[in-house]
Amino acid sequence: MTQNRILIAVALVLVGGYLSLFTVSETQKAIQFRLGEIVKTDFTPGLHFTIPIYNNVKKFDARVLTLDLKPERFLTSEKKNVLVDSYVKWRIKDPAKFYTTVSGDVVQANNRLDPIIKDGMRGEFSKRTIRELVSAGRGQTRSILIKNSSPMAEELGIEIVDIRVMRVELPPEVSASVYHRMEAERARVAKELRSRGAEAAERIRADADRQREVLFGDAYREAETLRGEGDATAADIYSKAYGKNPEFFAFYGSLNAYTKTFKNKDATVVLEPDSDFFRYFKKEKEK
Repeated sequence: MTQNRILIAVALVLVGGYLSLFTVSETQKAIQFRLGEIVKTDFTPGLHFTIPIYNNVKKFDARVLTLDLKPERFLTSEKKNVLVDSYVKWRIKDPAKFYTTVSGDVVQANNRLDPIIKDGMRGEFSKRTIRELVSAGRGQTRSILIKNSSPMAEELGIEIVDIRVMRVELPPEVSASVYHRMEAERARVAKELRSRGAEAAERIRADADRQREVLFGDAYREAETLRGEGDATAADIYSKAYGKNPEFFAFYGSLNAYTKTFKNKDATVVLEPDSDFFRYFKKEKEK
């Protein structure tokens, strides 16, 4: 009988010890209650002690959770209707608020968070054009949505980590309008690039023409210089030759004159018979 009591006592101690210990992992947050009242929320990961029956502990998933929002239509600043498909990344920030506002239930939290995010989108999308929603302005829109939605989410003990717009679907008439605008913009850019290219080509041609004129001018001046030097050299040679034999120089000059004059068979020359032009003909005849 005594032995049974000892075994029962040991069993009760072991069970009590087991019920008195609990662990909190790195992916969890925990709340400790005392007679239904929250007494502690700042549990670090590890092993903790509690008093069974008197205290109880409730754990929550502290990892980032995903809320897939149902696609919904919003009006842009252009009064165009767009279908937006998006999702929200969130996690529990304050377990006490999370428990008291949504009873610690993730489904309830998603149901409360859904209208908060969509109201924020409705207000922000109404300030933006379709082009801003589908282009580089999307990043700025995302930041503003997170900033504006966070205060209301924090009232639920929730921290919004990210809001992502996966798809913006346009009505057919809007799609055609956006396509035409994008096409016109690309055509404008292409025209501007072609214009810049034409200007650059014109500058290159003008520079080439200028350089050509400079080269031609330099070559002409050099040729004229060489021609002048040649003429001077020839004149010097003629002068020296004339000094040595004036008669032969005069005869040579007359031969050149005859050659140039009678080169054209149809040419008519009117001269007096006693002209000095025929003096060598006369001398030949006299001989």
